[in-house]
Amino acid sequence: MRVRYSAVGRDLGRIVQVVSLMLLVSIPVALVHGEFYAIPAFAGSALLMGGIGLGLARRYQDVSDTGRLEAMVTAAAAWGTVGVFGGLPFLLIAWTIAIDPYPAWANTPAMTDTVAVFRRPLHGIFESISGFTSTGLTMAAVEEDLPRSLHWWRSFTEWIGGVGVIVLTVAILARPGSGSLTLYKSEARSEKIHPSIVSTVTEIWKIYLGFTLAGIVLFLAAGMPAWDAINHSMTAIATGGFSVHADSIGHYGSPLIEYAVVPMMVAGSIAFPIHYLLLKGELENFYTDIQTRWVFLWFGIGSIALLALLSVGNQYETLEETFRIALFQFVSATSNAGFGTATIGGGTERVWTAGPTLLLCLGMLTGAAAGSTVGGLKLIRVITLIKGTIWQIRSVFVPASAIRRLRIGDRSLDQSQAQREYTEATVVFVLWLAGLAVGIAVFLWTLPPEYPLEYVVFDVMSAQSTVGLDTGITGPEMPTAAKTVLIFNMWIGRLEIIPVAVLLGALFQKLDLYR
Repeated sequence: MRVRYSAVGRDLGRIVQVVSLMLLVSIPVALVHGEFYAIPAFAGSALLMGGIGLGLARRYQDVSDTGRLEAMVTAAAAWGTVGVFGGLPFLLIAWTIAIDPYPAWANTPAMTDTVAVFRRPLHGIFESISGFTSTGLTMAAVEEDLPRSLHWWRSFTEWIGGVGVIVLTVAILARPGSGSLTLYKSEARSEKIHPSIVSTVTEIWKIYLGFTLAGIVLFLAAGMPAWDAINHSMTAIATGGFSVHADSIGHYGSPLIEYAVVPMMVAGSIAFPIHYLLLKGELENFYTDIQTRWVFLWFGIGSIALLALLSVGNQYETLEETFRIALFQFVSATSNAGFGTATIGGGTERVWTAGPTLLLCLGMLTGAAAGSTVGGLKLIRVITLIKGTIWQIRSVFVPASAIRRLRIGDRSLDQSQAQREYTEATVVFVLWLAGLAVGIAVFLWTLPPEYPLEYVVFDVMSAQSTVGLDTGITGPEMPTAAKTVLIFNMWIGRLEIIPVAVLLGALFQKLDLYR
């Protein structure tokens, strides 16, 4: 079966058009903060993206609805394309500051080391991919030195990326039909709130915006400045982790703010359909839904285990501080939010021992609920793998004629359904480990041997699970190959690998590399 690239081109054009509007929306932010020198960068990037998108959409406007194969290719291509174009504001603003071509009223600031790194296109692409995939790894050494327009752009890409660029496109174009549903599913989403996909997407955006506004109010009440509250609320509900401070949430030194961020990370870990039911007053879904139940159980178990490991070394002064750091860091890792309140590693220097570091790796691996804003394998897939493996082993001890069912939550799967879901979860898990192995291999090949192995695993796992925590390895001084492989890990991690595998397969087929 061949890919209809005309359908891919049309849908890719529509997505690029919609994302170009994000750049236009960012212009008022530059105006409000008097960063007039940044306006041409956003406007020029918007015109370029909008023009390319419009050209593709018009050229292939008469193509029939998107099929499942085309949707997979479109999803992988769109996330890669949007990530590359999203790096333009970083590149253009950095060069604008370096060249300083405007008169004094444009308020062009002095160049800083943090902004200077974005004169390299790869660094801008890295930052953009990290944003749109809601990862949070960064090339910015000191976020305070970035212009506020770039603070906004980083947070905005995470906020949109958390819910999905295809979900944004479906919401804006509002075109009902099988094509929109197929695209929606290609972005690693399958749950519907309403029978209509457009109504489902609209409801998701209402819930998402509501939580974002609630987060701003919560953070202001906890003592966070207004600009910080806006940015951190956007990246918290997106479980993204970009911050306006180099020390992330640890910058404030406030236990109240740290505790206030936790419920926002938890909210981002729960599936949108469950949020919808909870907001309707059906509170029993806190414990009847298997994923939501395990979100809280896993957060609790992991936090207690991390508390025990951190207590062994007496690393922190009080039990309350140790508990707070354990709770915050485990929820941050497992929700894939990537905010930090503790230094995990200092590059070649061990700060945390292997035990706590690898426990956070396990949390990053599992992630939280499917249908939320998190990355990782997702809890439902982990549950399917565990229960499915036990079910497969037990099948050896029963007659071949026996009728067996696999129960996952409130669903009872017959033999064919169980085998299908177990196979899908296994394939994703194997491909996920393969992507992780590639990243680790490149790191070990390019980095000095002084870096602890657990820190190498941690940073690659953080990228592929779209977390954003790091051990001091990730930064602009990394070898180019290491930066490139992290971009690859973030890309495949956000799309749960399958669409990327389909895209690569389609390209190989197009080039006649296999039949």
